[in-house]
Amino acid sequence: MFSDSEIQKFRSLKTPFYYYDMGLLQETLDEVKTHGLSKGYHVHYAIKANFNFEILELIKEAGLGIDCVSGKEIERALEAGFDPEQIAFAGVGKTDDEIKTGLDADIFSFNCESLQEIEVLNSLAAETGKVANVSVRLNPNVEAKTHKYITTGLTENKFGVNPENLPELFIKLPDYKYINLTGIHFHIGSQIRDLQPYIDLCKKVNMIQDMFERNEIYLTHVNVGGGYGVNYEDPDGEPIPDFESFFNVFDEHLKLRDNQQVHFELGRSIVGQSGNLISKVLFIKEGITTNFAIIDAGMTELIRPALYQASHHVDVLTSTKPEKTYDVVGPICESSDTFRNGISLPEIERGDLVAIRTSGAYGEVMSSGFNLREKVPAYYSDEI
Repeated sequence: MFSDSEIQKFRSLKTPFYYYDMGLLQETLDEVKTHGLSKGYHVHYAIKANFNFEILELIKEAGLGIDCVSGKEIERALEAGFDPEQIAFAGVGKTDDEIKTGLDADIFSFNCESLQEIEVLNSLAAETGKVANVSVRLNPNVEAKTHKYITTGLTENKFGVNPENLPELFIKLPDYKYINLTGIHFHIGSQIRDLQPYIDLCKKVNMIQDMFERNEIYLTHVNVGGGYGVNYEDPDGEPIPDFESFFNVFDEHLKLRDNQQVHFELGRSIVGQSGNLISKVLFIKEGITTNFAIIDAGMTELIRPALYQASHHVDVLTSTKPEKTYDVVGPICESSDTFRNGISLPEIERGDLVAIRTSGAYGEVMSSGFNLREKVPAYYSDEI
């Protein structure tokens, strides 16, 4: 929750706005360092979760690298001061210009998602005279037990190369003179709370490593992706994910070769709980079976509930009255512009402040100008 002094400051600011708890972000990064970096693991922050420079500065200081999925994300990472040797570039549809951006920057790895992409990368690298470091993203067909829109590791998904196609790669690889195959890459989905899918992933990785070695290809690193989830239901009860248990899965189940590195791509689990969307109640509308709390933030500021049917915890910051039942909805002209249905909250009045919690990941970065809405500001706990 928020302190009285924070709430008092919120009252003086125009709503809606994003508010980031930088102290919590630092504590989260400390846990990643303690349980991950201290083991020699390499963690690339998935910049698509939140690319604000203030956020990136703390992440860089903590010693993390960057995972990008677009050329502009590579440019943002470089602008924020990250070393190109810390940048991995994934994405199923890299354009030629985006590939050239990565080549020009001499990034750590292109995580290639199809055999044709490797062929194109080889051709573009030849034009520059550079050799591109490549990790092949493989589809392990592991069920991530998450929402279908953020499941990425099944054979029905568009991501990655199916292992059945590897023999073709093994045949063609000697002809790719501008490709240096350094690793294999996996990412099975997002908002994964059950650790069993990661255990299953480790078993698949071990099998695939054996396949590469039977073809006399020896890899310097394995990238197991990210996707570790956060507690949207109880952000105060679990403000920091259990990174110790997460990293221990790979300690126990991944069979590494001598001097082989392990890389991760964590995004939501690092920044998710640090962000909040602060909004003001515009109107209370009494319905037949429910009361509508209409707030000034909408799906233009946080699209996850509309897109994924995601459920964010809602706090009323300026009322301690007895509870009533509300649907918390936004002002956008879409019925999907709903944050929560049928939840009990302290009785709300026009002008009360509410916080949509756990909005640090895939909140501000996915905001839009639909209905000609203006982009709302962001504030940071160490600045206000």
